[in-house]
Amino acid sequence: MASDDQQDRPTSDRHVPVLLERCVTLLSGGVEAAIAAGRTPVVVDATLGMGGHSEAILTRFPTATLVGIDRDEQALALAGARLAPFGTRARLVHAVYDEIPEVLEELGLPGADGVLMDLGVSSMQLDERERGFAYSYDAPLDMRMDTSRGLTAADVVNTYSVEDLTRIIRSWGEEKFAGRIAKNIVAEREKQPFATTGQLVEAIRAVVPAAAARTGGHPAKRTFQALRIEVNEELDVLERAVPAAIGTLTLGGRIVVMSYHSLEDRIVKAALQSRSRSTAPPGFPVELEEHRPELKIITKGTEVPTEAEIAENPRAASARLRAAERIRARSGA
Repeated sequence: MASDDQQDRPTSDRHVPVLLERCVTLLSGGVEAAIAAGRTPVVVDATLGMGGHSEAILTRFPTATLVGIDRDEQALALAGARLAPFGTRARLVHAVYDEIPEVLEELGLPGADGVLMDLGVSSMQLDERERGFAYSYDAPLDMRMDTSRGLTAADVVNTYSVEDLTRIIRSWGEEKFAGRIAKNIVAEREKQPFATTGQLVEAIRAVVPAAAARTGGHPAKRTFQALRIEVNEELDVLERAVPAAIGTLTLGGRIVVMSYHSLEDRIVKAALQSRSRSTAPPGFPVELEEHRPELKIITKGTEVPTEAEIAENPRAASARLRAAERIRARSGA
């Protein structure tokens, strides 16, 4: 469980938003396009967390409506308290971020002028010990972002076969000792089912060479990442979410995505690039409207935090930011 000091601290002190100024600046283009078109701007914070980015968006854009989405009910409660001063301009929804089109439709909003996605596990989830995301202290082996439903990490390690555990640890964790770890997990669970993060850390540590741990960080880091991704179906959701979000963008609207490991960034890059190319057949004499690119990439490659930002918030070190703008109107819009 989080310490009393941690729980009593204001949300704004517990959470330092990653690349805050850059995200808000990138989103401003979509907000300005909406204002120029005579519309009330709508910005979707698809991964609300503790609401730091949303607070900055609502402050910077005083006419905007903010739709905050999170699957974590605890995050929604904390963000709700933080954003309460903005009243009905902040509309918070318990949902998964691949459901952006459905959320906007239910709220009676025709589209999004900006969409922000800050992927991966949140600071709150890492700091709340009972959630079981962190390998640095003993806690129940859970890892669900939405604690109201779904398999826990304990369910996964206690029921998956050696082959399936090897596959997810190798694929989602990019762990070269995946086979050894999976076999030892299965051997150890026959003696006693896994219930805590500490038990799992010891099972991993027993088979990862000490030399690898010295050069590659904590020996459980990659396995914990893999289990978290599996429990929350993170990459499957992301594969659906980016195209879904693009589909809601108004003309001039912008999507801004921060990822934290290569698997996420690869999915984001592919989705944005595929919509930023012409689909006209090779040699086609005229580019028809429906063949024109939907998006324009507005970041050069990936942008990363400054050294000063990393010093203030070490968890930002692996962040990679990509952004794009809709340059062709949605069909039927």
